[in-house]
Amino acid sequence: MLFLALKKTMIYKCCVQMGPYIRPYCLRAVLAVLCCILAGSMDAVIAWSLKPYTDLVMVEKSIKAAWYIPFVIVLFAVVQGTLNYFASYFNAWVGGRITNDLKFKLYKKLLTLETAYFDKTCSGDIIFKFNNDADTASNGLLAKLKMVISRIASTVSLIFVLIINSWKLAVIAIFILGLSFLPVAKIRKKMHEIIRKSITAGSKIITVYNESYSGNKTIASYNLSRFQESKLKQILVDLFNINIKMVQRTSWLSPTMHVIISVGVGLSIAYGSYLIVTNQITSGSFVSFIVALVALYNPVKNLGSSFKEFQVSMAAVDRVFDTLMIEPVVREAADAIELVGLKKEIVFDNVSFEYRVDTAILQNFSLCVKKGETIALVGNSGGGKTTIVSLLPRFYDVSSGSIKIDGIDIRMYSFSSLRDNISVVFQDNFLFSGTIRENIIIGKVEATKEEVDIALKMAYLDEFVDTLKDGIDTEVGERGILLSGGQKQRVAIARAFIKNAPIVILDEATSALDNRAEAIVQRALENLTADKTVFVIAHRLSTIKNADKIAVIDHGRLAEFDSHNELVKIEDGIYRKLYEMQFSKNTPEGSQHTG
Repeated sequence: MLFLALKKTMIYKCCVQMGPYIRPYCLRAVLAVLCCILAGSMDAVIAWSLKPYTDLVMVEKSIKAAWYIPFVIVLFAVVQGTLNYFASYFNAWVGGRITNDLKFKLYKKLLTLETAYFDKTCSGDIIFKFNNDADTASNGLLAKLKMVISRIASTVSLIFVLIINSWKLAVIAIFILGLSFLPVAKIRKKMHEIIRKSITAGSKIITVYNESYSGNKTIASYNLSRFQESKLKQILVDLFNINIKMVQRTSWLSPTMHVIISVGVGLSIAYGSYLIVTNQITSGSFVSFIVALVALYNPVKNLGSSFKEFQVSMAAVDRVFDTLMIEPVVREAADAIELVGLKKEIVFDNVSFEYRVDTAILQNFSLCVKKGETIALVGNSGGGKTTIVSLLPRFYDVSSGSIKIDGIDIRMYSFSSLRDNISVVFQDNFLFSGTIRENIIIGKVEATKEEVDIALKMAYLDEFVDTLKDGIDTEVGERGILLSGGQKQRVAIARAFIKNAPIVILDEATSALDNRAEAIVQRALENLTADKTVFVIAHRLSTIKNADKIAVIDHGRLAEFDSHNELVKIEDGIYRKLYEMQFSKNTPEGSQHTG
């Protein structure tokens, strides 16, 4: 029980959890602690000096003491101010470095998480967990630690002054001090749930802003401004109510402590007056005691206002280390081997998969793809085509069965080598903020100028790039917003071309383009896929007629598998029906999507 209680304290969190992050900067951390201790200890100097000042100057009328005691007080104040400066500097330096280290480690953890994690986690939650919490946990906790160390040092030194002046009065003061902390224990547990709700509301706000940025055209075209406003307003109202609850739970703490402390001061004055009258202590001792007592009690009276921030920092530390403990569902094998090119075949062996429990997307799906073959995946929307190609680079892992490359389960290959051998061109390809060149060479960072020029030519981007003022160094904007759909696709194709992976996945790479853009992109794709093993998902059947084999996917199963010419011969065949729907006299070619 004692250990469990200790685990929840700030000392444990700093020493055990944060310790490995503090250790590289331990010299400055130690200096910060020493400065805090010395600066805090000096709070007692003024209270201690008032005893001789009162006794010598106010009672005995000593001229000598009248000038050197104030000088000593000022000197100590200068030293204390200097120590506080260095304590703040070292604390900020260490806190900043630890925050950066935490953010970097959290970001590394984020990059290890599988696609399913991003499917079920909103952007606001990710920003809070992997960015904001690091600031709160490190800077917030260390700032509170600085205050606590300084307060402890100040408390010890002030209690020492109390005892020197009158141990009888000190007993009363220390008893009241201990009594004043009882309310803190009462509200600590009640605050945990409120803090959690506050964080959830905060992450929802970030999500709304992200959605408003990314979906600005949809918001405008559907006149969703009022809808978005009402959504944000409701979240703000919820956050307001949460904050009010927090105030209700914590704001009574400071007044309660103030009353308890006032009782302590009143009892000390009453009993101290008796001790003076009975000549058990001097006037100087009493004045020194009262000043030390007020200095000791003042921070306690204001504890309620800082207790919330303290709890928020503690909660952030818990969340940071909970996040770091997340284990990816899709993991690399401990004894992973390297995949060096495709030599023979890719085999899907009785593969089943589900995104949600008891909702099967693929059921006992089997398929063999020989090296150099182009396989088209067709079928109605939701049949599992995209899921099949997403399993190959291990964006997800199969629920049962296996996928093998050259007879070895892909789960035995290292992530880097597996994905180095696969190029993917999506329907909506993500471009990073930066230049066209930067977005192309992420396929091969060490690519030469000649390789980049060839990639531009093969993706039919060279003529477009030549029309730009800055050429290939033209900025594309965030998510490639400054380029058209066809231009973005060709940048993605150039990126895949320069990667030169033996396996290529085309996931509806032309479905969002008009006929002219599609024709250009289709020629670029032909260059990309030459002499490669290719998986194609396309909604226009005219684009995949020349595939070596066509796999017809129906409700997660392989329903038909053959060439175009053979599949159209099957009476009542699924592919034949899809083909006739697209090319019947009453339906313009490609007007209906089957992907």
